[in-house]
Amino acid sequence: MNAPQAADPSGAALEAGDRRSWAPMIGLFLAQVLMSFNVAALPISLGGMVADFGVPPTVASSTIVVYGLSVAALVMTGAKLGQRIGWVLIFRCVIVVFGGSSLMMILAPSITWAIAGQVLAGASAAIIVPALVALIAENYRGAQQATAVGSLGSARAFSGISAFLIGGTLGTFVGWRPVFMVTLGLAVIVFIMSFKLRSDRGDRSVKIDLVASVLIGSAIVLLTLGFNNLNGWGILLAEPAAPFSILGLSPAPIFVVVGVVLGQLFFVWTARRTRHGKVPLVDLSVLKHRKERSAVYAMFIIVAMEAAVNFTVPTYIQVVQGRTPFDTSLAMMPFNLTVFVTATLIVRFYSKYAPRTIALFSFVLTTAALLWLAFVVNNNWETLPTILGLIVFGIGQGALVTLVFNVLITASPKHLAGDVGSIRGTTQNLASAVGTAVMGAVLVTTLGLGISSAVAEHPELPPELAAQVDLDNVNFISNEDLRDALAQTTADAQQIDAAVSLNEEQRLRTLKLGFLMLAGISALAALPASRLPRYRPEEIPDPAESPEAK
Repeated sequence: MNAPQAADPSGAALEAGDRRSWAPMIGLFLAQVLMSFNVAALPISLGGMVADFGVPPTVASSTIVVYGLSVAALVMTGAKLGQRIGWVLIFRCVIVVFGGSSLMMILAPSITWAIAGQVLAGASAAIIVPALVALIAENYRGAQQATAVGSLGSARAFSGISAFLIGGTLGTFVGWRPVFMVTLGLAVIVFIMSFKLRSDRGDRSVKIDLVASVLIGSAIVLLTLGFNNLNGWGILLAEPAAPFSILGLSPAPIFVVVGVVLGQLFFVWTARRTRHGKVPLVDLSVLKHRKERSAVYAMFIIVAMEAAVNFTVPTYIQVVQGRTPFDTSLAMMPFNLTVFVTATLIVRFYSKYAPRTIALFSFVLTTAALLWLAFVVNNNWETLPTILGLIVFGIGQGALVTLVFNVLITASPKHLAGDVGSIRGTTQNLASAVGTAVMGAVLVTTLGLGISSAVAEHPELPPELAAQVDLDNVNFISNEDLRDALAQTTADAQQIDAAVSLNEEQRLRTLKLGFLMLAGISALAALPASRLPRYRPEEIPDPAESPEAK
């Protein structure tokens, strides 16, 4: 099978010999690195911001939340701005703004400045995300385009590796602010490299549908806030930390429901606008066929699983084991490095195997790896079986992220590349929020239920002791922190040892159940994966003329 080519407006694909220089792609690759590095650097910098600004960790973590919200809420509007103004011009402008956000992080006198800096970074990324797709479609064709698309997936993994290593080292020995000097330097390099991109003039006739922009933006904000706060505000009933309650119900699930309703209204409004011959905020024709919709469903599952693993492993290592960010980077290295290598090399298999075949095989790998981790994981992440599980999961993950994105971009005409990019950005950011939040809520709930049941079965832990430290509503904490909490109670040495042992046992059991749950989700993903394209080796589908080929 030859890699499918994006539609050429002239109706003819570029000849194999008409290869473009990879110099423009270096700038686009680094732009993806810039965004991903910024995202990966934020969790590493939380401790430093807490110490510098004297704020609780929940306030410092707002920098992460506002970045993701800005990207997800504005990415579709950003795609339309790019089509109207011109991708190269707007790309340069937002890279400058992203550099300004890095300066705000470096010089921030308060947490308010840091949060504002990440709002700017997120708004810039909302345009960069679709711009990368549109600029790849503008500058490359055929096999070069497939390789370029694959590089974006590998750039995310490369950023995770470098951010943990560089950020962990700087954060440990210098401070958190120098980490953002790296993003500032990257922004300068990307801006310079942007002058090698093929220029475009934009289309001033493109109108921005403000109603659709408000609908999808509000839907994404409510969905993200709802999923992110399921644990803190309550999955059903309102917890004390909830900002308000409605008849005793937590606002988190209400936000999710309202967000889903607004999302449906967005699709209804967009379809109506298209029927009346008006330009929609996003052209839903890129999701017209089952193959493209299946690719989006698969992308959501892939990114959600990746986010869940990236949340679970660092949380366990840093919070439970009390180890440093640098230790975390070493533990995650097998996974991130494997994703990076696989995302880069998987395009070599596009000429031999259909997307459906690669996707199904990759989901088999991720399912097997998660099942393996559920049985072999223990309190030591450096064991060979655990490392092997992370490597196999990384192979499947890296192949899938690149594959489904390539299916989307090559199945649509070049002039819709920005719409594909906006759908990719919305899907990835929402999936990341959902994967992290749901995994956190499931793990904490399971841990609480397990400890509550175990306390009842241990007579050496009397009810009054459990009440003093709230053992039946415990979060993930280290043994040392639990001992410190128990030391403030009436517990004797034997009771403290029993409580710590119980907590350690239930934590590990909860972690194993979490991996089992992810394995089940990965197995279910075979359904959308089975609907991906099945190209014949000699077939090069034309998305503009042969829908059945998709």
